[in-house]
Amino acid sequence: MLKRLYKILMLQVVAGLGLVATVTAQELNCTVKVMADGIQGQGQDKEVFRSMQQAIADFMNTRKWTDDQFAPQEKINCNILINVTQTLPGVQNGFSATMTIQSSRPVYNSSYTTQMVKHVDKDVQFSYNQFQPLEFNDNRVVGNNAYVSNLPAVLAYYAYLVIAFDYESFSPKGGQDIFKKAQNIVNNAPEQGKTISGWKAVEGNHNRYWIVDQVLNPRFQALRSVWYSMHRDALDNMYRDPVESQKTILNSINTLSQLQKENPGSILLQFFFNAKSDEFASVIAQQPESNRELYIAMISQLDVPNVQKYNSLRK
Repeated sequence: MLKRLYKILMLQVVAGLGLVATVTAQELNCTVKVMADGIQGQGQDKEVFRSMQQAIADFMNTRKWTDDQFAPQEKINCNILINVTQTLPGVQNGFSATMTIQSSRPVYNSSYTTQMVKHVDKDVQFSYNQFQPLEFNDNRVVGNNAYVSNLPAVLAYYAYLVIAFDYESFSPKGGQDIFKKAQNIVNNAPEQGKTISGWKAVEGNHNRYWIVDQVLNPRFQALRSVWYSMHRDALDNMYRDPVESQKTILNSINTLSQLQKENPGSILLQFFFNAKSDEFASVIAQQPESNRELYIAMISQLDVPNVQKYNSLRK
């Protein structure tokens, strides 16, 4: 069964125009940028990072991540920006970097695209051998060399998150199996003593471990329900009934507030708002001024990093 309801909603239009592709394609349309301005003055060859950029793009875009069939026009648009910040002492061709991951999907019957994932991972260490393709095996995540294996493991983890959150926006728990693939990477992640970080629960409460752990934890079922209703019941229906769609989005603030009380400091909640804060702000801004204050006060407590954005709605 094809999991993306987008096939039913969107391809009906192009089918009528005779544009439906009969071939299958990979799931992702991923644009990749590698930056290393901070270390290229230290004798680093720029060609290494050009090669790295191409290898990552090939890895994300040519690998088949699920068993589902995707037509080319159904691919999930995403972007990855890797900022290499330093070399790793004692690790051959080793680097430390931050990775920014973004993805989006179209909103039904509109030209608008909604942001799905917007996340910065500041804890990526890896070794990259120029001109060698990136390899990844779900059944053997660690590979022969932990540092060499870590880059494709991190990329695969976020590929699965991007796909799973996309699926979840079309059907309740539609991404469950894909989230489990991401969790499998966490459970079998490469490690080299304590020097490869980002995968362990004991390293803090805001890393790759906790994102997927919270997604799959029943305590956060309410957030997954909000995620689905915000996209299918609200955004995808905005063209037909904007008042009711806005009400659905605003009502979700109460649900998220209760979730925050029960799970203070949740990385999953912040992961959610990183992508959705602009849409919440836009909907609140369209409310009568007399009604805005309550929503602003509630969401400012939920999404502290974006409080200035919400405060600007009072003007």
